[in-house]
Amino acid sequence: MPSLYLHIPFCRRKCPYCDFFSVEGHSAFLAEYPRLLVRHLELAGSRQGWAGPLETVFFGGGTPSLLAPEAVGAILEAAARLFGLAADAEISLEANPGTVSADSLAGYRSAGVNRLSFGIQSLEESKLGLLERLHTPREAIDAVEWARQAGFDNLSCDLMFALPGQGVIALERELDHFLALDPEHLSCYGLSVEEGTPFAHRHRSGGLALPDEDLYAELFKAVHQRLSAAGYKHYEISNYARPGRTCRHNQRYWQRQDYLGVGAGAHSFCANGWGERYSVPADLALYRQELELGSDPAESLESFDRRGAMSEQLYLGLRTAAGVCEEEFRSRYGIGVAEAFPEAVTRVGKRLRFEQGRWRLDLHGWLLYDHLISEFL
Repeated sequence: MPSLYLHIPFCRRKCPYCDFFSVEGHSAFLAEYPRLLVRHLELAGSRQGWAGPLETVFFGGGTPSLLAPEAVGAILEAAARLFGLAADAEISLEANPGTVSADSLAGYRSAGVNRLSFGIQSLEESKLGLLERLHTPREAIDAVEWARQAGFDNLSCDLMFALPGQGVIALERELDHFLALDPEHLSCYGLSVEEGTPFAHRHRSGGLALPDEDLYAELFKAVHQRLSAAGYKHYEISNYARPGRTCRHNQRYWQRQDYLGVGAGAHSFCANGWGERYSVPADLALYRQELELGSDPAESLESFDRRGAMSEQLYLGLRTAAGVCEEEFRSRYGIGVAEAFPEAVTRVGKRLRFEQGRWRLDLHGWLLYDHLISEFL
């Protein structure tokens, strides 16, 4: 059973650190976009390989909360009609606090959304200004309260750390603010400079000073210790959850399971054979043109061979606390992890542990993830 990802590439203002496909404004195109998504779903539903029912649905962006609740409902109705929805389907929608109201959140809940992911990033005015976010701390707090009033019992909040000038004490104060919201899930990302973004230009010119590696490690560990002590499980490098509240949709990515992506800039993965990945061009005009011609806009991006599939299994699985199951890996590929990558296992050394039949990186290994995982690629 696949999952469904819907990319909503519209923002009121693009954040200077974001490298995801999104556009500012385009209100006329935004109004038309739900119809295009439904048409894309219809074309995908006519192809083999995407049989339901759907286990998870995720509206990502961009800013999905720019969609009216009625549009979200229509899209979900089309998905249910074409693929079916599992009785316990997790249906997530990313929302920016400055774009929601008590009424719109109640509307999303009535439309079938049962999980919200709030892009808060910070609850301090100065940090929100640095990140050029459009909401205030008060608006973020109000959004969470309105969501609870609307009946949502599964909320995630994004927190960004390792910001310029941020030390451990300041981060711990920020964590206290987030914990006061009592979310079921927290995604905690260290600020990184992505090529092509305004922050990358500012960093190169010396206008954006980021923490050095030692301070970053202290901040990462501070997040881990504070949230673990508060009862959250650190289940993926950047993600923490209360028991039973992990993001099921993202787990399917990390487990290399089928997911269908619709919308301009979306990606899909089909696990048949060694796996194949598809992408939709990040071009709104082309997206509309292809759909109006009755053509599926998705293009083949990458076909995996056995070696590539094994590498990606480790690349994704070792991001998670569950790690990679040796028995499942051997059953899938006919060889064990240490046999397939003997030199990499040796070079990674004690950071990679084999316990209870699973391969896992320890906390320090997660800090060095990009460096260590390159050994397997």
